Amino acid sequence: MAVKIRLARHGAKKRPFYRIVAADNESPRDGRFIEKLGTYNPLLNSAQVELNTERVNYWIAQGAKPSDTVRSILKREGVFGTADAE
Repeated sequence: MAVKIRLARHGAKKRPFYRIVAADNESPRDGRFIEKLGTYNPLLNSAQVELNTERVNYWIAQGAKPSDTVRSILKREGVFGTADAE
């Protein structure tokens, strides 16, 4: 089972709100996930991000691959530095 760290979209039409989740590679975008790792709200001026960094680091250590968007969010928050990148 390949695990990805990715965004799951929630919120109303034209008002997106995302959960950062660890999910199986084959599950749908907004479907089944293994664990909720945080939230991302792009509508606020500073794009509010809440993360459980301990669990994010755990999943990365277990081999989970973050999506491109999540990777940029993690780098901005200082969780996924250049030393950790592939």
